[in-house]
Amino acid sequence: QGKFTLLRDTRTDGSFLVHHFLSFYLRAGCKVCFVALLQSFSHYNSVAQKLGVNLVAAKEQGQLVFLEGLKSCLDLWFGEEKEQSGEPSPFQFISEDPSNLQALFAFVRTSLTPAGSDSWKGSVLLVDDLCVLLSLGATPVAVLDFIHYCRVVVCSQLKGNIVVLVHSNEDSEDEENELVVNSLCHHSDLILWVEGLATGFCKDVHGQIKIIKRVSLELTGEQDHVQLYQYKIQDKNVTFFARGLSAAVL
Repeated sequence: QGKFTLLRDTRTDGSFLVHHFLSFYLRAGCKVCFVALLQSFSHYNSVAQKLGVNLVAAKEQGQLVFLEGLKSCLDLWFGEEKEQSGEPSPFQFISEDPSNLQALFAFVRTSLTPAGSDSWKGSVLLVDDLCVLLSLGATPVAVLDFIHYCRVVVCSQLKGNIVVLVHSNEDSEDEENELVVNSLCHHSDLILWVEGLATGFCKDVHGQIKIIKRVSLELTGEQDHVQLYQYKIQDKNVTFFARGLSAAVL
């Protein structure tokens, strides 16, 4: 509880981790606020069904609060966004102040603040993919402020968890994106860094994942614990193995 997990991918797609955490927390009985900036609801729902989770039912029960970023942004751009219960659009920064993500933060806080009848086992904020906010015009400082305030509310006050996916490319010239990614790495309790293989595509090994447990944040003088595995994505699960020990090699 109270942990911030960063999902980082480089030269590959780490979205399989988002689907894992979404289904994991829903099955665990947690209240989930999912800020989906990359795909549509139907996409996440079709993958979740393969993993044995029904997102439609979770929404109807109030367990899942789903913010479909693509649709909301289009509605806002074309003037079709309707204010719900007098509240402004979470993405109003697009047409107003790009350094002000207060409306998005207010949406997250309202979604996860427990009501008197709530009996969920915890609160979870899931964001896929945070760097899209930069593409929509938000400033790096505003994005980092947004995450900071979310951590105060979700991790500190509600004792919940935050899971955020970011895309990065070490050779990229996008300085704003790398600034946000590197800043989040310094503040994360756990980093799951998915990378494509340096040798290129392989049908039996889809990439490698570096698991970094930030022990140094606890100021105990210990170094971070780092584990490295390779993986293969299958239809309904993912197989992990030590480097060089895939079934194809053995």
